[in-house]
Amino acid sequence: MANLKEIRNRITSIGSTMQITSAMKMVSAAKLKKAQDAITQMRPYANKLTELLQSLSATLDGDVGGVYSEQKEISKVLLVVITSNRGLCGGFNSSITKETIKCIEENYKEKQVDLLTIGKKGNDILSKTNTVIENHNEVYDDLTFDNVAVIAEKLMSLFAEGTYDKIELIYNRFKNAATQIATIEQFLPIKPIEGDNNVNIDYIFEPSKEEIVLELIPKSLKTQLFKAIRDSFASEHGARMTAMHKATDNATDLRNELLLTYNKARQAAITNEILEIVGGAEALNG
Repeated sequence: MANLKEIRNRITSIGSTMQITSAMKMVSAAKLKKAQDAITQMRPYANKLTELLQSLSATLDGDVGGVYSEQKEISKVLLVVITSNRGLCGGFNSSITKETIKCIEENYKEKQVDLLTIGKKGNDILSKTNTVIENHNEVYDDLTFDNVAVIAEKLMSLFAEGTYDKIELIYNRFKNAATQIATIEQFLPIKPIEGDNNVNIDYIFEPSKEEIVLELIPKSLKTQLFKAIRDSFASEHGARMTAMHKATDNATDLRNELLLTYNKARQAAITNEILEIVGGAEALNG
């Protein structure tokens, strides 16, 4: 059995860890509220904008959508992998890296696949085995639409120039603080509306329908990328809050076990001392 000093040191160390994990949980909870509000307010707008664009594009000639709607034979693919800059958030980052590797192996095994990473953690892991053309850690320093729009314009340029035939986003979609869903979402070319989902509504267009679609395409793509990063950002804080909550609970359980062990060891030591005193007294009396 470990001596009392070692057990006391471990109890003190675990107490310090509990203070850190509890503080990180509270910080993430505060940040989560703001990030959650941002994505829940933005998601309906982004989804409706994409739906409207797809619906209008389906009623126009194929060349109206320009290069962004062109369905090409896929030989070169770019995956935009969105993770976080920091760890201590459970399986948040590992789930995305695993999903990326699975996507490459199952969907694009015979294709040229490059990566554009947003977030340090994903870049650190994936750059060891894959080609990363760019890494944008700095976007989290000031997460605004304008800063994300620069990355979206780069992606649009790469597709328009024919550098890549398909671009997909891989990120964690926020569901709640405890649940994040690894999602693969097509970015380019613009995905045509599926089945009978196209609603025939008699809109009055001003200016023309064609001009509206051409104006909507860049805005819709920038909004789609911004929504994905916002989703990932909210998911990160939810995952970190949950991970730190579990870490605090585990540290509490471990500390309680050590306190029990310490009390037993202390009781045994006191008993031994009493027995030694009684034994010595009896020896003197004899």
